[in-house]
Amino acid sequence: MKKVQLYTDGACRGNPGRGGWGAVLVYGKYERELSGGDPMTTNNRMELLAAIEGLSALKESCEVDLYSDSKYLVDAFLLGWVKGWQRENFRRGKRDEVKNPDLWERLIALCEKHTVHFFWVKGHDGHAYNERCDRLATAYADSFL
Repeated sequence: MKKVQLYTDGACRGNPGRGGWGAVLVYGKYERELSGGDPMTTNNRMELLAAIEGLSALKESCEVDLYSDSKYLVDAFLLGWVKGWQRENFRRGKRDEVKNPDLWERLIALCEKHTVHFFWVKGHDGHAYNERCDRLATAYADSFL
């Protein structure tokens, strides 16, 4: 199984507002940049889409170290929130719906295809790949002007 590093970030100009996501896939000496966005979205949706699009770009099942500055994304997996959300049909308690269930379902399916290890990195702290993803995400968000 190939071992890949995936670095991701999402950005939003306003929340909700113009959004972008960026991802960088690294496999050995090869790197691939991906980006996209939406003219009206939220930061959390962009964080999730960065991970989804990065994992979706892999053509075969891989072992993936996924790095993100989003505690929302990383903690959902590391602390087991997604398992509880799935079990409760993406509800928390009797009333509260989990936000972005469409994206969580897509991401969970991709995590079942790949072996994904999640790592949190501090944003805007000089981490080269995180900064690169941030530039990709903000450039896409700004393209909606």
